[in-house]
Amino acid sequence: MPTARFQIGDTVMGRWPGSNLYYEVKVLSYDNKTRLYTVIYKDGTELELKESDITLMPHENNSNSKHEKKEENNTANRASTITEEKTETESENQAGGRYNLRHRKDQGDGKTVELEQKTETGVLSQTKPPAAIKTTDLEFGGRVGVFFLMFLLPVTVLALLILCGQKDASLQSFPLELPALQSLWDWQVFGIVLLWLLFQAVFSLLPVGKLVEGMPLKNGKTLKYRINGFYALLLTAVAVGVAVYQEVDLSYIHAHFLQFYTSALLIVTLLSVYLFVRSRWASEDELAPGGNSGYIIYDFFMGRELNPRIKNFDIKFFCEMRPGLMGWVLINFAMLQAEMKHQNLENPSPAMLLVNIFQLLWVVDGFWHEEKLLTMMDIVYDGFGFMLTFGDLAFVPFTFTCQAYYLVSHPNELSLFWIITLITMNGVGYYIFRKANSQKFTFRKNPSDPAVSHLKTIPTATGKSLIVSGLWGWVRHPNYLGDIIMGLAWSLPCGFNHLIPYFYLIYLITLLVHRNARDERQCRKKYGSAWEEYCKAVPYRIFPGIY
Repeated sequence: MPTARFQIGDTVMGRWPGSNLYYEVKVLSYDNKTRLYTVIYKDGTELELKESDITLMPHENNSNSKHEKKEENNTANRASTITEEKTETESENQAGGRYNLRHRKDQGDGKTVELEQKTETGVLSQTKPPAAIKTTDLEFGGRVGVFFLMFLLPVTVLALLILCGQKDASLQSFPLELPALQSLWDWQVFGIVLLWLLFQAVFSLLPVGKLVEGMPLKNGKTLKYRINGFYALLLTAVAVGVAVYQEVDLSYIHAHFLQFYTSALLIVTLLSVYLFVRSRWASEDELAPGGNSGYIIYDFFMGRELNPRIKNFDIKFFCEMRPGLMGWVLINFAMLQAEMKHQNLENPSPAMLLVNIFQLLWVVDGFWHEEKLLTMMDIVYDGFGFMLTFGDLAFVPFTFTCQAYYLVSHPNELSLFWIITLITMNGVGYYIFRKANSQKFTFRKNPSDPAVSHLKTIPTATGKSLIVSGLWGWVRHPNYLGDIIMGLAWSLPCGFNHLIPYFYLIYLITLLVHRNARDERQCRKKYGSAWEEYCKAVPYRIFPGIY
């Protein structure tokens, strides 16, 4: 029978699951069958840890035999060591940071640095990088659910585009016969899509813009990212302007919209296969926590590798914004030209102008704050597989443009009252969205920044704190609320004759409610009792007054 190295009541250092950070814990029990220790953190969170995830307190390690220390240091030399400098005073950390061994070298610059845990005679090093955690909590209905989603999502988008392009966009008028093959495929269109991707990839590699570090990975490393999306957007605008000056008919995109979609769908499929195959050679610490179940279909959908790269070219970071969001703006502009052509207008309609301007503002804002993308769940947590690939390259550019596509064949007159109301609504939504995201990003980067230091917080055992005042004290996800208000302002210019223009709004609410559930589940697991306290302080999730 295996003997327990640590005894009940011992105060030791326990690694927080999914990270390289060690915190002071107390051993509550040991299970001889599972060989797991039940420990309790200072905030009351109880977890089961392996023996390899527990080490002695620094002063205890110093008193151990030289043989044990030598063995630990030899092992550490064979692995990538992540070390932390022991803090001299508790007050140097954020409120609640007294449990956090991560010491800020300079609170002013807000950068997380590699640190050392010093003992009197040496350095306490992590013995080995963490192994990939097997995915057991399957989302979207598990293997069966994602299997159907892989077929349902592309078919749904195709049906949406067919309805938007019809004069009668009601669901009852959906054609019973499938579209002719020539209306779904064209090799010239496929070549244009490939050139568009190449065009944006070249722009992303230009040595302009700042080089920043992403969030720390499981192995303690940080990846570097070139932030030049806004410059790429400007270059794209210049290229489109030159094309218009040369009298290139951009309404070609409207006339071949289904073919552009099927071309993007084929590229999505090929890229997803490539990503899944290459992930078989990825090291364990490069795998995503949500796509490592061992089930081929599920992992193909969710994505196995967290940050697939070809040298310095980060495939996921590129696809997240560049081709899809810029394609969204370009398609909207093409629909504006198509409306003028089909409706014999000298100028675009107010409804089409509002949709273009509102959505252009959102895209410009996204590229202006491109660096903030590095803290989002898509980059930090989700693997890059069919789900994100389809979303980035097919779903976003071909469904987010449905309002503009709809208005080409379904003009809608707007009164001055409606124009002012919609501009106000979009402005309010944008203010909430931007203010909330800016506060979140600034707080994550440096909680002592004067812009966020006044906010009330709840400390957690991880050393991080949860904001419970300002917009984040109003609802748990004010950024989601702002997004939804803007989504409504984008759909209302299309009128109330059909439901199709409101597809984006329905999708957005569904997505954010689901993402809220994911956030709640992960945060409850990560923050323990501190999350329960937070939920009491901020009871409303997305909508004020609705739990």
